[in-house]
Amino acid sequence: MASNEYHVMMFPWFAFGHMLPYFEFAKRLAGKGIRVSFISTPRNIHRLPLLADHLLEHINLVKIPMPAISGLPENCEATMDLQPDEVQYLIVACDELRDPVEQLLRQGLPDLILFDFVISWIPQVAKKLSLRCAFFSAYAASTLAFLGPPAELKSIRTRSKPEDLAIVPPWLPSTSLVSQRIYQAARMFRNLYFPNISGMSNGQRWDSTLEGCDFVAVRSCQEFEGQYLDLLREFYQKPVIPIGFLPPNVNEQLSQHSVNTNWLQASKWLDQQPIKSVVFVGFGTEYKMPYSQIHELAFGLEISQLPFFWILRKPEQMDSSKLLPDRFLERTSNRGMISLGWAPQVKILAHPAIGGCLYHSGWSSIIESLGFGHPQILMPMVDDQGLNAKLLVEKGVAIEVCRNEDGSFTRDEVSKSIRLLMVEENGGRIRSHADQVKDIFADQDLHNNYVSEFIKFINLDPNRSSHG
Repeated sequence: MASNEYHVMMFPWFAFGHMLPYFEFAKRLAGKGIRVSFISTPRNIHRLPLLADHLLEHINLVKIPMPAISGLPENCEATMDLQPDEVQYLIVACDELRDPVEQLLRQGLPDLILFDFVISWIPQVAKKLSLRCAFFSAYAASTLAFLGPPAELKSIRTRSKPEDLAIVPPWLPSTSLVSQRIYQAARMFRNLYFPNISGMSNGQRWDSTLEGCDFVAVRSCQEFEGQYLDLLREFYQKPVIPIGFLPPNVNEQLSQHSVNTNWLQASKWLDQQPIKSVVFVGFGTEYKMPYSQIHELAFGLEISQLPFFWILRKPEQMDSSKLLPDRFLERTSNRGMISLGWAPQVKILAHPAIGGCLYHSGWSSIIESLGFGHPQILMPMVDDQGLNAKLLVEKGVAIEVCRNEDGSFTRDEVSKSIRLLMVEENGGRIRSHADQVKDIFADQDLHNNYVSEFIKFINLDPNRSSHG
């Protein structure tokens, strides 16, 4: 391996909504000749997608053992393995990795460290070793802008109660809709401003990260979130570099798993459906939907009378016999398909029978589905998803399912939203807007150029270290 290769070390937070964008960025950088060391725990690295052969010499997957922490269940190395209240113990475990990571860095000093906000001690270690570091945000620029200037993260200022997170903050553009629902605001308020068992709040971690990093990289682009990116530059007073959406390479995805049983079955069923008639349903890996809401969602799909493809991940310790309403599969067998567990999501989204998506509004899922021009029916569940939903409504490419005060939803609202977006005349403008933004989300050349511009930025930086 050439000694003059630019060397980037990546350390994402232990959530797959963070690790996978970092991993995709690692592949993009490696494809352009950058050497990447990707740090995570053994179990997390084992669960990452396989690397293509031509990337193997440029990406080093570095396994660092997860410390044993009281309160953190054994073999739980990512947020998807835990209940929400247990995530704080994973943060403690991550903090315990400070000394091992410092030793790792000393063994092979990189030119740049890309890190996640939870790992807010990286700037201190980087400064000690005279290394440059950058915060790479897997969140949308609008989410970062909603959080506000660093002063808003350090302590309670403008927002003195949870309800304040349920309104658009005064620093956002007048056209913005980005805010939380009240049932989401309480949890965000607690996480932002009140320390967890680690002794720090998320807001304090954000503040330390933004103060200590040399620049900020954001998974976004000027064409879609330009006003929010500009606002971040004003807030942070340091470079804010969009690296593009990192959209999936559709041709690469379509060439994989061609003989997978799940895909063969799904493909055969989709081939029998009319063009743009099927609503794709999925809620990611993080959210664990209760029985009652799975049933309510099922009844909503049934009442809509429209074709659906539902990726349903059974929560652990849930009785499979109770997962769906009695005889639901029998009643919907002629127009619905359910995939339990893994399914090739990008390949399904690429099929011409898909006409819209009923989603949790995770940023990665949004990028994938809008890359095919699919309008969105959104039911945000955790973290930044509520903010993403408001952004998409603001952009005119989505509707949000009406919810009760506690965040629960009813079958009637699910059905009404599906029909509005998929077939009714009033949903025509949303369908049209989603098809238009496809030109941004699916433009591989556009997003590839953002990665190239990022590489120019880090290579031309006069403060580049001589390591690598």
